[in-house]
Amino acid sequence: MTPPKNPPSHNPPSLPGPSPGPARLAWNRRRFVAGLSGLGLGSTLLPGTLTACAGDSETVTVGMLRNAQRLAGLDLGDDELAAVAERLNGERSSMDSYRGIREPEIENHLPPSFVFHPLPPGKPMPEIPEPASGLRYSKPTIARPESETDLAFLPVTHLARLIESRELTSSELTELYLARLREFDPVLHCVVNLTEDLARQQAARADEEIAAGGYRGPLHGIPWGAKDLLAVRGTKTTWGASPYREQTIDEDSTVYRKLTEAGAVLVAKLTMGALAQGDRWFGGRTRNPWNTEQGSSGSSAGPGSATAAGLVGFSIGTETRGSIISPSTRNGITGHRPTFGRVSRAGAMALSWTMDKIGPMCRSAEDCALVFEAIRGADGLDRAVHDPPFGWDASADPTALRVGYDRAAVEDAIEDDPENPERTAAARTAQANTRAAIEVLQGIGVRITPFELPELGWEDLGFVLTTESAAAHDALTRSGADLAMKQPPEESRWPDSFRLHRFVPAVEYIQAMRVRTRIMREFDEALGDLDLFLGSRLGLTNLTGHPEVSMPNGYHQGSPTSLRMTGKLYGDTEILTLAHAYQQATDFHLRKPPVGG
Repeated sequence: MTPPKNPPSHNPPSLPGPSPGPARLAWNRRRFVAGLSGLGLGSTLLPGTLTACAGDSETVTVGMLRNAQRLAGLDLGDDELAAVAERLNGERSSMDSYRGIREPEIENHLPPSFVFHPLPPGKPMPEIPEPASGLRYSKPTIARPESETDLAFLPVTHLARLIESRELTSSELTELYLARLREFDPVLHCVVNLTEDLARQQAARADEEIAAGGYRGPLHGIPWGAKDLLAVRGTKTTWGASPYREQTIDEDSTVYRKLTEAGAVLVAKLTMGALAQGDRWFGGRTRNPWNTEQGSSGSSAGPGSATAAGLVGFSIGTETRGSIISPSTRNGITGHRPTFGRVSRAGAMALSWTMDKIGPMCRSAEDCALVFEAIRGADGLDRAVHDPPFGWDASADPTALRVGYDRAAVEDAIEDDPENPERTAAARTAQANTRAAIEVLQGIGVRITPFELPELGWEDLGFVLTTESAAAHDALTRSGADLAMKQPPEESRWPDSFRLHRFVPAVEYIQAMRVRTRIMREFDEALGDLDLFLGSRLGLTNLTGHPEVSMPNGYHQGSPTSLRMTGKLYGDTEILTLAHAYQQATDFHLRKPPVGG
């Protein structure tokens, strides 16, 4: 993701194998070829391309190119291939350029020079008026609960009232959450490390400021947890992966800095699937507090689990292709994946520069709105960030919204899967719960119309993410240290993926991005004048950059199901407004799981 102005100083992982030099490079190449032969690519590889992974040098022959051109779907004659080989092998060759790019090592924090924008060509930025009076959030009348468990599960809006009125201090709340993190982590495996000293310092400062009349707003004094890909100076930032378990980054991520400025208190770095995939990390598998036989889904596994179990006031997750929405569903919390480019990723691990997004994971939609307001906006570091206004009014009328529902997802019968009847049953329960949620919204006056989503052919673009991730972690692939991630407990698929996608032809990647532009335009046209629709197309909308909210709306055999809402570009206010209206009419978001509750 986009780097800070002064690139962070990494404490690099120790790497296995011989010392750097010709022997090391040859060792890398032999191991790499052996690994790729298992992928069925060994007979089609261009040794010159292997040089791009191992740094060894060979003469490229016509025969090599004849096999390698299959990857690019070409059928060039031998004379044409001979001309290519001459250019590859000649003085000041392409291979020399490739080697020059690889030295010195390109670290994860350095982004490419291109910037993705979710607006289709020719479509202007929407005109979003500046809020007339800032945030207008709920200020409920509330007494401090007698039960510490009940206190721990209160939404941020309620905790904020107790802290502002001084019925509760930030230090008391911080100690409560630290104790709960220590108590329940042995079951949930959701904590990488506690930030106890930092938390106590920040809580004491919040108490002093509030006592002196310097209340900063609804996040002042609220303890929170960070997915462990956000850099925080003085703490480890492990990315969930064994090669980085001792990594420190001498920089504060923008999201951490903004939340600190809002007065929030960091109590823990929370788990993530290794290098942002799944719920398995170097410390084990993070668990769902509703059903500890299940993982908590990923990759924002720790934020989902900890928030659901009442171990933090709120948390921050990230999503590239489902990593906020999926664990929010599994753990029964409210997650908000903002429109692409609304939250700076400076100081966060990069996976895909054109798809990575950062967002809040909370107990309520209004909590998400308050956290989003604190973290959104340009910082001069992430060039993909745009800064349209964001308005939040808890009393806004949801009946003014233009709402559709994904007809196929809601109305089409779920087909039997004889090989997995439990999956069929779960899908039918989720569909029934979505229909019930639609009835709730219609009952409060929201008009909802069927929405037909055409086939857009986006499924072939999956390699956009994996190609960018192979580039983001290329140094790790070269070192060979990532191979340890394939073993338990991580059991990561990334090492094989990084190697496979090192061989995506550059032209095909660029062509995929052009097809992506067409799909963005077609999806925008399909939405028409809708503000949002009920339903989720995670793969598609993570490519187009549209926002989404997930919130609990029922259960299947004790585990939560979710109601999901997908908004128009920059329609974060609208989806949060409708989600808030649904939660005002239901109590699923306030229920407690067996672990923690």
